[in-house]
Amino acid sequence: MELTGYLKKHFGFDTFKGNQEEIIKNVLAGRDTFVLMPTGGGKSLCYQLPALIKEGTAIIISPLIALMKNQVDAMRGFSDEDGVAHFLNSSLTKNEIQVVKSDILAGKTKMLYVAPESLTKEENIKFLQQIQVSFYAIDEAHCISEWGHDFRPEYRRIRPIVEEIGKAPIIALTATATPKVQHDIQKNLGMLHADIFKSSFNRPNLYYEVRPKTDATKEIIKILKNNPGKSGIIYCLSRKKVEELAETLQVNGIKALAYHAGMDSNTRSQNQDKFLMEEVEIIVATIAFGMGIDKPDVRLVIHYDIPKSLEGYYQETGRAGRDGGEGRCITFYSYKDIQKLEKFMQGKPVAEQEIGRHLLLETVSYAESALCRRKHLLHYFGEEYTQHNCETCDNCQNPKEQFEGQEYIEMLLQVVVAVKEYFKADHVASILCGTSNYGVKSYKHHHLPEFGIGKEKDLKFWNAVIRQALIAKFLAKDIENYGLLKMTAKGHAFLEHPEPFMMMHDHDYDKAEEELSAPQGGGSADPMLFAMLKDLRKKIAKEKNLPPFVIFQDPSLEDMAIHYPITAEEMQNMTGVGAGKASRYGKEFCELIAIYVNENEIDRPVDLVVKSVVNKSGLKVHIIQSIDRKVALDDIAQSKGIEMNDLLKEIEAIVFSGTKLNIDYYINEVLDEEHQDEIYDYFREEAQSESIDDALKVLGEDEYTEEDIRLMRIKFLCNEGN
Repeated sequence: MELTGYLKKHFGFDTFKGNQEEIIKNVLAGRDTFVLMPTGGGKSLCYQLPALIKEGTAIIISPLIALMKNQVDAMRGFSDEDGVAHFLNSSLTKNEIQVVKSDILAGKTKMLYVAPESLTKEENIKFLQQIQVSFYAIDEAHCISEWGHDFRPEYRRIRPIVEEIGKAPIIALTATATPKVQHDIQKNLGMLHADIFKSSFNRPNLYYEVRPKTDATKEIIKILKNNPGKSGIIYCLSRKKVEELAETLQVNGIKALAYHAGMDSNTRSQNQDKFLMEEVEIIVATIAFGMGIDKPDVRLVIHYDIPKSLEGYYQETGRAGRDGGEGRCITFYSYKDIQKLEKFMQGKPVAEQEIGRHLLLETVSYAESALCRRKHLLHYFGEEYTQHNCETCDNCQNPKEQFEGQEYIEMLLQVVVAVKEYFKADHVASILCGTSNYGVKSYKHHHLPEFGIGKEKDLKFWNAVIRQALIAKFLAKDIENYGLLKMTAKGHAFLEHPEPFMMMHDHDYDKAEEELSAPQGGGSADPMLFAMLKDLRKKIAKEKNLPPFVIFQDPSLEDMAIHYPITAEEMQNMTGVGAGKASRYGKEFCELIAIYVNENEIDRPVDLVVKSVVNKSGLKVHIIQSIDRKVALDDIAQSKGIEMNDLLKEIEAIVFSGTKLNIDYYINEVLDEEHQDEIYDYFREEAQSESIDDALKVLGEDEYTEEDIRLMRIKFLCNEGN
């Protein structure tokens, strides 16, 4: 029977996908086979079909217990015989293990899925020595390599165990492997002469975008509200963030659930099923989620935190648009997150730290680059993307301004040659900048004639030049000595005959963050509405015989002039406005805004009004409860390990947003009645603003401390404003 006949008979398909047929023929011919095929390309069929055709039992080594069960269930669905596929792992009882073994010995089982931990057990090795092994399939083979994104030490013991059980051909399969990882896998499995089958890593239907991480939660809510009904996965690095974000999304009317390894397995699988059955649209998860989840219509993959490696990023974004339809991959990036990840690495073995740092640098390089994201990603996996503009990434849709970079490439290549192609990017960049750090001095590279030839530019700039030289193939990174910059034939040719070369400046996300998080005063706020709100505040203050800042502070009015709240609920989400303030003063402001919006036909950005979740574990609740119990403020600060200044800031935030606190018991301990009256009267009669400095100038800095004034301002706002 022809291969397509077997395909039709066992799986019901008429044709193979991509290079599946060539791979299967190779396995059937008994040759070692290495398969590099992105997620969704049909990897599992490459070992399932030959296993059904060949004599004996194929041993399939996989690290994912959930995926094993899914695949065994699927294989049984294709066959009349339940024993055709089994798995052997820690989740089975003794009786279940007995059933598996008797089916294998009876020759019913064509596929045995084994976790690497189970494969190393002496009793299992002895048992498997008795059977005819048709071939070994090693799925998720990148787990072998320390340079991969999911290293598992037990995977490095597979080859000796295979030798012990009995030699048979090997097929190693992975969805993500750089040239370095691929070499590692083949070397460790003793299959350097294997036939290699690579599918393209390009997923043309995916759109890639990196945004500065400013108000990421608000941005995510906006994205989700603009894409109603679409399935999405949001990845966070910590379990705490997963739970916080899932709760915030729920409060804002988005059907979302959390998923992480710390939840009990029942809740976790329930949440996963609800996502698969589309009872919820969004799953907020750590990277534990999605392994072996075959949901074809995930339309959004959002990274709240950037992943630790580009392999991880590629695999996680690869869960979008598997059906060939729309898939938007949006990542929020801040260099602060990279620094956090570097901190987590401290305490690990030095070699592991070094590898982790390299992988992180590749991620930084991808995020900050202004080059086509697709080109960058494919280059990382050793594939060339020749199109000038992919049209489906943020950098191609909004290209950065280009500049002539010929002289910079020349300088860079000169330095790489001068250091005999034996150093990494950061070292080369330091020489170009003229930075005499320890590494440069220890190799006496500060005496090189090339030292400082590019000192008018900074390290960030030179790292960008190196990145663009790598993608243009003037340089290559040495696979064995990961990270050493080597000249290519193209690089040597360029040095001999330099020619124009256009370059682009990198993104500066830290700057973008600063710009976006700067106080959004009149520039972003509607100036006409802001003026009207100030007039209304003045009017109410006059009626109530109070200074205007007691009603609402300026930042609150600015926020109203940006978001146009017209209900009490929306008003509560403005800066410095809590439930108390919203119910006491909000009504007139909401009415004014509603009329203004109506008369000027303003399209309100309601999706940006993010409802926040009450921080149940929070400091604020502890402070309110302690003040109710009349605990001295300095004792509260001490119990929470914070400075008095920070405690007062927290109390001020609570009071400014409308909650009433009574701290008289503490004030009476530190200020006599006369001094209290003087400060109180100042705020009641004279104060033009809530400024502490102004109060000290009027009342006398030799008479009062800043703390005295702040305490009395809190009392005044509680009595008069709340």
